[in-house]
Amino acid sequence: MPDLAGADLRDEPVSHEVTRSDVVYNGHVWDVRRDSVRYGDGEIVRDYVVHTGAVAVVALDEEGRMLLIQQYRHPIRARDWEIPAGLLDVEGEPPAETAKRELAEEADLVAAEWEPLLSFHSSPGGSDEVLHVFLARGLSAAAEVHARGEEERDIELAWVPVDDVITGVLEGRLRNGPLAIGAFAAAESLRRAGTAPAAGAAGA
Repeated sequence: MPDLAGADLRDEPVSHEVTRSDVVYNGHVWDVRRDSVRYGDGEIVRDYVVHTGAVAVVALDEEGRMLLIQQYRHPIRARDWEIPAGLLDVEGEPPAETAKRELAEEADLVAAEWEPLLSFHSSPGGSDEVLHVFLARGLSAAAEVHARGEEERDIELAWVPVDDVITGVLEGRLRNGPLAIGAFAAAESLRRAGTAPAAGAAGA
């Protein structure tokens, strides 16, 4: 077992021979691909979602509160609390620009300060999605109000102290993945920078 620490601890890219690859389901948003892969002295077959990639935004106001949005998500049959997010579905658009667009479209906000927080694989056993999370500060109203449809038509917004969001995640009341990862990453980034708001300093 290797003894890894610091910069030595990282994911390892690996390339195995793909002997066959087929799209077995062509979906409305995503496709499902089936690959046959030579692995060791045998072969494995894996189905996975071919994903465009996505972005999410941790938007913090001057009081250190985090912007949450609530909307209906059919697969889980719930209106969950999330952070602004969206697909990388505009060809050639950098993730940072997509993040700015999603913040404006979902919350009618623009930000003066942007910082990449982290990128992560949301479900590496079943999808090739990479989700890029950004920290946005210096918020102000967008010049135009975005027209929303489908699940976005009844979005609700709330400003919640980061510490309260993390408590909600730990107590199982908030279960959205990007929200949880974004809240923890933002809190740790601010702590390391020495700019974290005091716990409970801002009201909900």
